[in-house]
Amino acid sequence: MTRVRRDPAPVLTIIRGNSGSGKTTAAREIRRRYGRGCALLEQDHLRRIILREHDHDGGAAPAFIAATARSALGLGYHVVLEGILYAKHYRAALESLIAGHPGPSHVYYLDIPFEETLRRHATRPGMAHITEAEMRGWYAPSDALGVPGETVFGPAATLEAIVTTVLHRSGLAAAAPLAPCPVTCPRCSVQAEGVHLGAEQ
Repeated sequence: MTRVRRDPAPVLTIIRGNSGSGKTTAAREIRRRYGRGCALLEQDHLRRIILREHDHDGGAAPAFIAATARSALGLGYHVVLEGILYAKHYRAALESLIAGHPGPSHVYYLDIPFEETLRRHATRPGMAHITEAEMRGWYAPSDALGVPGETVFGPAATLEAIVTTVLHRSGLAAAAPLAPCPVTCPRCSVQAEGVHLGAEQ
């Protein structure tokens, strides 16, 4: 098995929050700023696209997502895992992932009121088909994991504050990427110009 050379151990970062909280935008910006050598694992892609599974008790998604993160960490990649990741479905898998990772682990929860998630959701392109009732059905208030060291961001936290905090606390701000992904890269510059909390997708 080919392994990316990494010393010290790679960093595991978990970013959770309700739909429209800004977690996906923040996770993508953290990975963009770090550069190559950081795996971005998005719950929606792993569960909905790869497994094509509904989010329910007893589903395969929690174990599959945790195994995917373990694999990337084992290959030497830093990992940013993001998603709603409901505590009632994912707590056991995430706690096991954290406990089994020999390197640093950081957990963040974006605690955003429903009305604000609804407002942010309305700014996202191509999402008009999702109703307020559906958003309300997905919403889980105050769903932090409660693991030691978990950081909770409230609605006043800006995207810049979240990204900067995660990068510095995790050590990724000072860690050299395997290969830089500068803002001068055409794709990265376009993504950087379009990043804001209301554009999470």
